[in-house]
Amino acid sequence: MNDSTSSWQGLAAERVPAFERIELLLVRLPFVAPFAISSAVWTAKEALLLRFEADGLTAWGECVADPDPYYASETTVTCRHCIKDFLLPLVETGIEIGELDRRFRRVRGHQMAKATIENALVDLIAKRTGRPLHELLGFPRRRIPSGISIGLQQTPAELLAAVDEAVAAGYHRVKMKVKRGQDVDWVRAVRERFPDLPLMVDANGDYTLDDADHLARLDGFGLTMIEQPLSYSDIYQHSLLQRRLATPLCLDESIHDLDDATTAIALGACRVLNLKQGRVGGLLESLKIVEHARAHGMPVWSGGMDETGIGRAVNIHLQTVDGFTLPGDTSETRRYFAEDIVEPPVLLDAEGFIDVPHGPGIGVTVVPERLRRYTIDSERLR
Repeated sequence: MNDSTSSWQGLAAERVPAFERIELLLVRLPFVAPFAISSAVWTAKEALLLRFEADGLTAWGECVADPDPYYASETTVTCRHCIKDFLLPLVETGIEIGELDRRFRRVRGHQMAKATIENALVDLIAKRTGRPLHELLGFPRRRIPSGISIGLQQTPAELLAAVDEAVAAGYHRVKMKVKRGQDVDWVRAVRERFPDLPLMVDANGDYTLDDADHLARLDGFGLTMIEQPLSYSDIYQHSLLQRRLATPLCLDESIHDLDDATTAIALGACRVLNLKQGRVGGLLESLKIVEHARAHGMPVWSGGMDETGIGRAVNIHLQTVDGFTLPGDTSETRRYFAEDIVEPPVLLDAEGFIDVPHGPGIGVTVVPERLRRYTIDSERLR
């Protein structure tokens, strides 16, 4: 097994393959049930997909941006613009992925757009060489522990029913969304029902430092962590809050790249990192962050963005990397979609684990008729 250092260096040395066709597609998959966080409610997943074709192979990248700017500043529209007009012109056959990463840094921000292109290219590289993505990253297949994210519910009874279902399904960790006015009493209800459940809460930035005493009330529930209680853009104030809480803080939206992760660890702004590869610019940056976190004893887990099976498969492969020590937000497909655009779906085994997809690249197949059914826009770029 390679370590994370040789893994990211190995990926950086891979070369951009030639491709014959590029297409952007926008798909819209209805959710089984609305998904609510403190800042927004979504009833469907609207995902921008990038398709590369070469020598009979098809590779995919999924943009994790939403159609609106309520979770992040990037949207499907801004990502489409950035991909077409600024990033794809920098892609050149034969250059190393590390060089492509350096070229992309000329474009400030837009990490979700960058990850979309990098994911598709890495999928194509793996498929050309007949390797599954985890092998290209330098790590063997292993079973992935599962975690579930439960959105804001209308009543405590509905929340308890959702947690009941998750526990019965075998999920190793449950995350519940909280916000001002819907936190302590709701957490208490879950903890009283499930005293030994690995439980965490996610505020999606709904609180301020003035709420520190209130948030400290959560220390009594034995939570695994409190995720992103303060501003999306903050690291420093989280360091002040962490000193006042016994419960570990986890940073999510504040981490956009290795520099952010390095700063957060140095300041003691958190004791856990949520790594969303689609938000930090892709797999190469993710491997660097995992390496740094592991060197500093910082637990890391893989966050999700309600991806289709394309992005979900990438996240599963990434979790084979050493350093992902906690169950991520990887749930069964049927929790989100009655029908996904890929096969096979994500399923839990009898012990609540997820199998890494088999086959070259990301290991899932996009079903053409489903893709046509859910595509609402497409554009051929080459």
